[in-house]
Amino acid sequence: MQSLTQSPTAARFVQNPYPFYERGRALGPFFHWTDYDLPCTTSHTAINAILRDRRFGRECPPALRPAVPEHLRPFYAVEDHSMLELEPPHHTRLRGLVLRAFTSRRIATLAPEIEAIAHQLIDALPEGECDLIAHFCRRLPMLVIARLIGIPEPLAPEVERWSSAMVGMYQAGRSRQTEERAAAAAAVFAEFLRLYIGARRRRPADDLLTHLIQAEAEGERLSTDEVIATCILILNAGHEAAVHAIGNAVKTLLETGTPPEALSPPQIGATVEELLRYDPPLHLFKRYVYADAEIMGQSFRAGSEVALLLAAANRDPGAWHQPQRFLPARPEKAHLSFSAGLHFCLGAPLARLEMAAALPVLFARRPGLRLIGKPRYANTYHFRGLERLMVT
Repeated sequence: MQSLTQSPTAARFVQNPYPFYERGRALGPFFHWTDYDLPCTTSHTAINAILRDRRFGRECPPALRPAVPEHLRPFYAVEDHSMLELEPPHHTRLRGLVLRAFTSRRIATLAPEIEAIAHQLIDALPEGECDLIAHFCRRLPMLVIARLIGIPEPLAPEVERWSSAMVGMYQAGRSRQTEERAAAAAAVFAEFLRLYIGARRRRPADDLLTHLIQAEAEGERLSTDEVIATCILILNAGHEAAVHAIGNAVKTLLETGTPPEALSPPQIGATVEELLRYDPPLHLFKRYVYADAEIMGQSFRAGSEVALLLAAANRDPGAWHQPQRFLPARPEKAHLSFSAGLHFCLGAPLARLEMAAALPVLFARRPGLRLIGKPRYANTYHFRGLERLMVT
C-alpha cells in the first residue's frame, strides 16, 4: 500500500480536498494517509462493501478503548449511550425504539413549517450584502430541529452553541481547549435535556421528545440517558451537517448558474441528491476491524482501523459518469453522503426535506441572488462547510 502525506488542516486542502482524493485514487483502491496513520479508500465499491460488512463497525473494541481522561468524562457520559457509536445488539434495540418516534411520515409533515421558516428568515435578511450562512443556512436547521424536538425557539441559539462545541471533538487538529469546551457543553446540554424530559413525563406534548419517552417495543423503553444521547445526536448531526449541506448547496447552485427549473417540483428531488453527492458535508468516517478481512485485495487485521473517504467515493469515476461535474439532471443513484448499512443516517429524510423545501423558497424569493467574492470553507475537517457565504 502506497502512502500520501496531507495535513487535513492545511489551507489549500481545507478549501479543496478533492485533488488530494484524486491523488489517493490513482494509487489504487487503498492508500496509507500518513497524517492519520490509517489505510484509506476513495473507492465507492470498497466503502459500500465495508459499511455493510459486519466485520467492520463503529464501536471501539474493549481491548482498544483508551481510558477516558478526567476532563472528557462529561462528553463520554453522553457518547457512551449514542447509537452512532454502538453496534448490535445495543444499536439494534436503540435504533428500533428511536424509529418508532422519528418516523419518515412524521418528518414529511414538516414541509410547510420548513417553508414558513425559510420565508421568515428571508424576510429578515439584511438589505444589500449579507452572510447567508449566519442569516439563513445556520438558523433554518436549528429552528426546524428545535421545534421538532420541542425546545422553545428562544433557547435555540444556546442549544446551537452547545452543539457546535460538542461537534468540535470530531474535527481534525482538536486542542485541549476544544475538548474542555465540548465536555462543558455536554454536561450543560445533558442537564438541560434531563429537566425537559422530566417536564415532558409530567406533561406530554406532540413533539419528538415526548415520542422518544413513550417509544416502546417488546416492553422496553429508552432510559433517560438514552433519550438524552439520542436528542443530542439528532441535534448535533442534524444541525451541523444540515448547515453545511444547505450552505454548500447554495454555493454550488450560484457558482454553476443552475437554472430555476432544477428547483421545480418535478426536478427538486434529483437536484438535492446531486447536490449531496457533489459537495457533501461529511467527508471521512472511520471503521474498526472486528475480524480479519480482505476487501478488493487489501487485507485488514482485527483490531486495526480504516478511514472511508465518503466524498471521494461520491466522485469515483467507476460509479459516476463525469463525477467532477455538477449535473442536476443526473439520473438518481445511491450516493454515500449518508453512509450505508446499519449506520445509514437516521436524519437523512429530514436533511433531504429541508433542502427540498427551503432551496426553492430562497431562490424564488431572491432570484437575483449572487456571490460576492470567493466563498471560503471553514477549517472543520471531517466536516466540510463554509465559514461564510457573502451574497447580494
